[in-house]
Amino acid sequence: MDTTLADQRQQNGGTPDAGHHLTYDVTHDVTNQPPPLTPYDASDDTALLEGLRREGAGWAEEDLRRLGRLAGSAQVQEWSEQANRHEPELRTHDRYGHRIDEVEFHPSWHHLMRTAVAEGLAGAPWADDRPGAHVARTAGGLVWGHTDAGHGCPTSMTYAAVPALRRQPDLAAVYEPLLTSREYEPGLSVPAGKRGLLAGMGMTEKQGGSDVRTNTTTAASTAEPGVYTLRGHKWFTSAPMCDVFLVLAQAPDGLSCFLVPRVLPDGTRNTFRIQRLKEKLGNRSNASSEPEFDGTVAWLVGPEGQGVKTIIEMVNCTRLDCVMMSAALMRKTLVEAGHHVRHRSAFGARLVDQPLMRNVLADLALESEAATALTLRLAGAADRAVRGDAGEAAFRRIATAAGKYWVTKRCPAFTAEALECLGGNGYVEESGMPRHYREAPLLSIWEGSGNVNALDVLRALGREPATAQALFDELALTRGADARLDAAVAGLKDQLAQGSQANARRLVERIALTLQGSLLVRHAPSAVADAFCATRLGGDWGHAFGTLPSTAGVDAIVERALPGGA
Repeated sequence: MDTTLADQRQQNGGTPDAGHHLTYDVTHDVTNQPPPLTPYDASDDTALLEGLRREGAGWAEEDLRRLGRLAGSAQVQEWSEQANRHEPELRTHDRYGHRIDEVEFHPSWHHLMRTAVAEGLAGAPWADDRPGAHVARTAGGLVWGHTDAGHGCPTSMTYAAVPALRRQPDLAAVYEPLLTSREYEPGLSVPAGKRGLLAGMGMTEKQGGSDVRTNTTTAASTAEPGVYTLRGHKWFTSAPMCDVFLVLAQAPDGLSCFLVPRVLPDGTRNTFRIQRLKEKLGNRSNASSEPEFDGTVAWLVGPEGQGVKTIIEMVNCTRLDCVMMSAALMRKTLVEAGHHVRHRSAFGARLVDQPLMRNVLADLALESEAATALTLRLAGAADRAVRGDAGEAAFRRIATAAGKYWVTKRCPAFTAEALECLGGNGYVEESGMPRHYREAPLLSIWEGSGNVNALDVLRALGREPATAQALFDELALTRGADARLDAAVAGLKDQLAQGSQANARRLVERIALTLQGSLLVRHAPSAVADAFCATRLGGDWGHAFGTLPSTAGVDAIVERALPGGA
């Protein structure tokens, strides 16, 4: 019986040794699988580098390339994976029963945060007088976005808090130098004694969501001018281990903005009871919490009753970051898909050489380049608006909301298609693609869902006539260059004249697409611009990626998009 079993095992690949024990040969060699992508250069993106120079931040290219190599390194990609595998944990009490309300993160989270802050991806641009500083930060986000999306939340909020805080100069004088620092110092202690600070925000409440004017958190004034105590419960407050938060609450004269530190100037903990952490679809490396305020000390930012007006500048900044992060996620998944199909064969040829797969890649590449070009144009507008350009401020006002609506809407479908390029391999957690896919929908929800942003565009057009003028001034730069773009702009003008809430999404989609088309006609190679205008504006397109017309310059588009050629 033993001999028969040994014979069977030997026939199946086992080899008996002298003592009749079996050693097993490898059952198969692994073939037709791509090598690891890492290390790679996340800044190896022609559209990104061209946009960086075009928008006035060419001086940052060397640093951007260094950051790109770091982002694509094996170590940093491992940090990203670990930060999501080992999720943050809430500790409400210490071992003795004292309330502490702290969230513990894996060391990889801190490595990512330390690098992001040091590279100027938090508040640093506000302390940089060089033209293009905000563009350089956005380009850095497009590159560093190849890592983990979760830690981009506190860096984004820290960046966005500075202009809102400037509405209260005495507070800005204390906190701005620390919010613009490039030093990351985790842990809760007196803010003024730290080397650098992070900021969060707390606006939404369970009964209102985006309708922040229905907030029920109350603010009562104290004997000390400008100091209040808050009572209420916030429904979504991300990154609760930040040092300070901008919070909306109902003061005697209406909804107002307040600065809430986790630790008070005397070293005692402010009341910031974290009831729970949200269990989210994606963004799992980042802690999103429900804090409760009860006698929580807060400082008024801006006048009472002007909370929305005060905090809206913060929202404009974070909306730009939603566009940036979506564009980064598109680019990351395109790079992953391109790497896979270059090294995988089926039906007698490499996938990348198969005409249908090449059509899919080219279509994805068009979408990615359009998103990148618009992101950097928005960053350029933000940079110039900060420096006093009224026209750019008006353009930024409408274009950022439109870009936020459209680019973040395209990201989930894009990511799903890129995942499918890997087939079943892309559906396996080890590939990293499921994490990216779960991340994609968040950016359309954060800082106002699609409807909120579409309505914001309508509001801007109705109340601020300069925004429409700035939009059409931008589109006029390509008048006569492409008949399909001209027709789309004419159609946009007709839509504006008939604008209504029910059609707001169609209008905002057309704004974003004409802006993207205009940018590509001006700045991209003819193969890219022509294919974009033919499909997104001219209608020669299907309803899924991979339906470019036969006239599209597929090879030129793919070769431009994929690092190392294809």
